[in-house]
Amino acid sequence: MKSTSYYLQGIVVFTLLFVVACSTPQSQPQTRQSPTQSKPMEPVKDPHTFANTADVVVKHLDLDLNVDFDKKQLAGKSTLQIENRNGAKQLILDTRDLTIQKVTLDKGDTETKFKLGDEVKYMGRSLTVDITPETKEVNVYYTTSPQAAALQWLAPAQTAGGKKPFLFTQSQAILARSWVPCQDSPSVRITYHAKVKAPKDLLAVMSAKNSTALNAEGVYEFDMPQAIPSYLLALAVGDLSFRPLGNRSGVYAEPNVVDRAANEFADLEKMMAAAESLYGPYRWERYDVIVLPPSFPFGGMENPRLTFATPTILAGDRSLVSLIAHELAHSWSGNLVTNATWNDFWLNEGFTNYFENRIMEVVAGKNYSEMLAQLGLQDLNDELESLKDKPDDTRLKLDLAGRDADDGTTNIAYDKGFMFLRMIEETVGRDKWDAFLKKYFDAFAFQSMMTEKFVSYLRDNLIQGDKALEDKLKIDEWIYKPGLPDNCPKIQAAEFGKVDAQLKAWTGGTAAKDLQTTGWTTQHWLHFLRHLPASMTKQQMSDLDAAFGFTKSGNSEIVTEWLLRAIPNKYEAAYPTLENFLKTVGRRKFVRPLYAELAKTPEGKAMAQRIYKEARPSYHAVTYNTIDELLK
Repeated sequence: MKSTSYYLQGIVVFTLLFVVACSTPQSQPQTRQSPTQSKPMEPVKDPHTFANTADVVVKHLDLDLNVDFDKKQLAGKSTLQIENRNGAKQLILDTRDLTIQKVTLDKGDTETKFKLGDEVKYMGRSLTVDITPETKEVNVYYTTSPQAAALQWLAPAQTAGGKKPFLFTQSQAILARSWVPCQDSPSVRITYHAKVKAPKDLLAVMSAKNSTALNAEGVYEFDMPQAIPSYLLALAVGDLSFRPLGNRSGVYAEPNVVDRAANEFADLEKMMAAAESLYGPYRWERYDVIVLPPSFPFGGMENPRLTFATPTILAGDRSLVSLIAHELAHSWSGNLVTNATWNDFWLNEGFTNYFENRIMEVVAGKNYSEMLAQLGLQDLNDELESLKDKPDDTRLKLDLAGRDADDGTTNIAYDKGFMFLRMIEETVGRDKWDAFLKKYFDAFAFQSMMTEKFVSYLRDNLIQGDKALEDKLKIDEWIYKPGLPDNCPKIQAAEFGKVDAQLKAWTGGTAAKDLQTTGWTTQHWLHFLRHLPASMTKQQMSDLDAAFGFTKSGNSEIVTEWLLRAIPNKYEAAYPTLENFLKTVGRRKFVRPLYAELAKTPEGKAMAQRIYKEARPSYHAVTYNTIDELLK
């Protein structure tokens, strides 16, 4: 996922995830397994699941769902093939706002007793099902709620085409349980098959093997032979067209967007080749991207085989495609080797930010990737400042027990994680570090990983008892303590020296139109905007806007940075753009800081609340839950 992130110190004693001994597995059910079925994983103590994974583990999922736009509801059956490790008489699943009609066992569909637990904030309700030691399958008949947190039902007016409705899911972090009863922990990996019935004029796609054309009956079947955690279950249904980008890649989008998206992602095959040259073969067969309507709450979501992406990355000049490199990198770090719990989130995002940067270095050059790295360091320093009153949230290893798992999605996991891995690379040398990472991805492919296990593997396979190297790396300080250690890499992108020179000229009196900005990319402009004076006159703002057209920019990154300066400087010429942007874009990375900036003054907060009242219905739950809290 590309958005924001956090972390927290990690050697906490009793709320820390501890490994529970596995008993010898019983004979396994006949599942649709493949050579990439996950290896057995020791159960871990995951504070965000009710599931009794130490006793019973779901290995395969069969879904049979009907998509009803009128009721804003998915209805059907979830069949879970289980491995009963300890002869357990109960299976406990995670649910949230699901109506359970009945539960049956095995092929005979024999009804069994079930019980829903009390509602727990953030987590939903447990579903406890009576089983026998011989049970192989559990069938749950259910419907979703129109308010299901993972699902966003869009009216035609909320789509790019404006004529047909749209549905998409967002399961990360613990929202899969709001549309599929499951063991909703990243420590559990499943293969799946799905049958989805949709309106005949809409195409359904999932994080699985997909069709590229409409089915006359509106019935689509999907197979995911590689084992994935539940947060990577994904479904989208809408007016979609497909464009191939290469032999194993392509893009889905609404018909009036798809050609623009295909042009933007033209280098996708080069990115895939670059990634494979670094850390081994791509193991998911295809890599496609779907561009969703603008209410999608993240930049991208790394659903395997089909990345879900925001249209805000369609800048027209391919300057924001590092986001696609990020989601592609998740095919190794996150999807292939997965954080075992959300306390270990940095293992997904820190590795992916590092890998993204390496891909962009191959594709676009070192000067470009260093700009990305320095912007990331700026984001990290801003995040550290914003969390100064919550120092524990600046650790890599978190303790999120009793909190929303989504609280871990700040820039800490992404950018502090990146800086930690970059520091190791600089200390041991790139060749040695790359060899270690490739070995790591191979050793733990299709498995889940805890921070403590990674640290042990790092020490055994890279440090190998070298005390001087251990002392130099300061591993425990990076992972388990707040803030940044003093061996954090220093990044100075050479390209930003050119920007700094022009900033100095402008603050010294040179008119904006006379600045030397030819050839600047989005990254140059972001550095420029971030380093403008905090206080500017209306004339200065107008001078910049007339020269560079920031208010009318079609680049979402640039316009957001500009609006963040327009608000405190009361540059009213940008207010219509601000209001329109907040009403049409649901990406949390952009709307959260804009609402936060508005809320700093009484008049700004009144404006924010007025806009939000109208905009909220178009936001996904991931976004509106954040803004609800921000604006109270």
